[in-house]
Amino acid sequence: MKSKKIKNQALIIFGASGDLTYRKLIPAVFNLYKQNSLPDNFAVLGVARSSFTDETFRVKMIDGIKQFATAKNISDEDLELFSKKLHYLSLNTDQEGEYSKLAERLKQMDAEEGTERNYIFYLSTPPAMYPVIPKYLAAQGLNFQNDNFKRIIIEKPFGVDLQSAIDLNASLLKDYDEEQIYRIDHYLGKETVQNLLVTRFANGIYEPLWNRNYVHHVEITAAESIGVENRGGYYDHSGALRDMLQNHLLQLLALVAMEPPMAIDSESIRNEKLKVFQALRPMSNEDLFKNVLRGQYTASNVKGKYIKGYREEKDVDPDSRTETYVAMKLFVDNWRWADVPFYIRTGKRLPTRVSEVVIHFRPAPQKLFPETVDMNDENQLVIRIQPDEGILLKTKMKVPGGGYVVKNVNMDFHYSQLQDTYLPEAYERLLLDCMVGDSTLYIRGDALEATWKFVQPLLDFWDNNPDAPLHGYPAGSWGPESADALIEEKNLTWRYPCKNLSDDGIYCEL
Repeated sequence: MKSKKIKNQALIIFGASGDLTYRKLIPAVFNLYKQNSLPDNFAVLGVARSSFTDETFRVKMIDGIKQFATAKNISDEDLELFSKKLHYLSLNTDQEGEYSKLAERLKQMDAEEGTERNYIFYLSTPPAMYPVIPKYLAAQGLNFQNDNFKRIIIEKPFGVDLQSAIDLNASLLKDYDEEQIYRIDHYLGKETVQNLLVTRFANGIYEPLWNRNYVHHVEITAAESIGVENRGGYYDHSGALRDMLQNHLLQLLALVAMEPPMAIDSESIRNEKLKVFQALRPMSNEDLFKNVLRGQYTASNVKGKYIKGYREEKDVDPDSRTETYVAMKLFVDNWRWADVPFYIRTGKRLPTRVSEVVIHFRPAPQKLFPETVDMNDENQLVIRIQPDEGILLKTKMKVPGGGYVVKNVNMDFHYSQLQDTYLPEAYERLLLDCMVGDSTLYIRGDALEATWKFVQPLLDFWDNNPDAPLHGYPAGSWGPESADALIEEKNLTWRYPCKNLSDDGIYCEL
């Protein structure tokens, strides 16, 4: 059900003939429709060069809904009624003169659909079009707000380095206010990511411990089991640092490390996240060499199946030095986190797909029970983002019987246990937030530039030192063996949540 009145509006998707629209965006809008979360008067206008008609576009999108929508009990009547909200316009989006056709079509939709000149422009296009489309929209007056709104959603990548991010922001801000620009990171739409704020700030038992006095270190992992698939051409110019760490992982880090906001609203939360990025300790060349490790997956046999190495992938340079794995030790130089190491890692062709945040608490001040010798066995709070979203607290208990034999036990909660609660998909949640004008889970321009400012020295270091180590790791492993050396303390390694239990698959403990 709608939590508050949403203004009548239209969603205009540029690049509507592409895969993102087919697999994610239209199924997400349909899920909102089934949840009765759309405004009374709502329409979608797909824009692309492909020569669809309204009807052929609807047929394709219905097929996408049938395959990818998560709503329950989808009927033919639902699909028929929803499809009437879908429209299409064939347009050469790189030609300014074409945009008068769009302005005219939107006037027609306002009259027929009652969308009241409230527009969200979603740029599901190649990044080269990010400065172009908004400029041409503004030339038609489609950036102007009075009693209505105009908003732009932009997919990552938001630049490929610090200067390109600054240039993109400057280009957008010529014609739009910051409040009109929504930079989307689908990771932030995941329920468990949002629950980080509630876990921290609604529970009196956690917040007093959430600091350097009680936290030994923090670990953030985003592992993928797939390779680059058919994205070799893009990925070989991007790599794991740009594709995952600069955006997804640093955003997660900010939610873990931020101070309590003055209020749960967009500006308060985003102000505190910005302070985290500004407090990231800059790395010297020595730090970049010692505290950052990059890797690239090599060919391997996994359960009898040959997995190609990265350099064998389609559209990848056979001599490529692009990283498919990156791990980093970093620090947040503020009062709360002084000298607490944050370890973050991401990689492709790892054993399974899993993303999680782990808070490792300091051990008890005295070892009364000598059976406990491994730092990885200390108290941990595990926040699992995907899959099997949930929260786990690892604590110690006595094993029944004589003596004081200690073992870890888990107190856990899984979102899957909420059988009667609907869990929205990430794009579904983020689209709805934009519809109501809530930018909390979107990235602000100054924060974007701050994250690029932090990673730019590393990009420069790799560019200027072509012999900097690039470690190979077999596809299906947890990355380079030397990654454990980042965590320098004795008996301390990364948390490896997933274990091969059988030939049937991989079990991931939460």
